[in-house]
Amino acid sequence: MDNLFEPTTADVVISRLEKIQLTTQPRWGKMNAAQMMAHCQATFEVFFGEKRLKRGLPAILFGKMAKKKLFINKPWPKNLPTAREFKIADQRDMLQEKAKLVSLIKRFSTEGYMITETIHPFFGKMSSQEWAMFAYKHLDHHLTQFGA
Repeated sequence: MDNLFEPTTADVVISRLEKIQLTTQPRWGKMNAAQMMAHCQATFEVFFGEKRLKRGLPAILFGKMAKKKLFINKPWPKNLPTAREFKIADQRDMLQEKAKLVSLIKRFSTEGYMITETIHPFFGKMSSQEWAMFAYKHLDHHLTQFGA
């Protein structure tokens, strides 16, 4: 399975991201392109400890079971639920959000392997390799959402 620690995979993801423009419309969902890019940053911010969220009861009860479904080699379904802290409703600057996301992808792909384990607010303990696969799948899901 693809992951963002593979330099060629990270490069492909970034080039797909660069294809998305301010006017690119989503195939599903409510976010515009700038909001999606801000939303995708949250994965990396949680991984690097820059955004901290408490694990709620549903996460404790169902997170481990749901985590297993993350890594199957199929695209994720459309309109998956997300934590309210990761929902972006305000308007954002497309170029700023894209630049920040590209920077986080590059940072993750070069530094992320050094962090051996962190806690995802829903899925629980995840190794850096699991984060690398999750980050790829999450980005692939949203890039597909915007036709990239």
